[in-house]
Amino acid sequence: MVTNTKPTKQEISDLEFAIKAVKHLKSNGIALIKNKQLLGMGCGQTSRVDALEFAIKKAKTFGFNLQGAVMASEAFFPFPDCVAIANQAGIKAIAQPGGSIKDQDSINAADVNHQSMVLTGIRHFKH
Repeated sequence: MVTNTKPTKQEISDLEFAIKAVKHLKSNGIALIKNKQLLGMGCGQTSRVDALEFAIKKAKTFGFNLQGAVMASEAFFPFPDCVAIANQAGIKAIAQPGGSIKDQDSINAADVNHQSMVLTGIRHFKH
């Protein structure tokens, strides 16, 4: 846990589930989870942003409310763009591998948004 805001017990449970789900997705995989339910996923994209935006779009298409959901990414976040997009969608906890020399930029963005972030240290990148 690298942010000032720590995940709740429910968010930790959902983050654990999200990490398991995202490891099965390809290329910049994103899994959006709430109450151990996959609400949206984005994968097979050349951009982390595109994968996240697709996951959000799919969740909204099916009428899922992302307020309080969590997000797991198999790719690290060297830029704060995905953190900001997730915050706008209502996502309050993020798991990502970390490992970028710019990790602190994303951590700082999460802190500003009062989101929690967990670095797993593991990347499941599939092609």
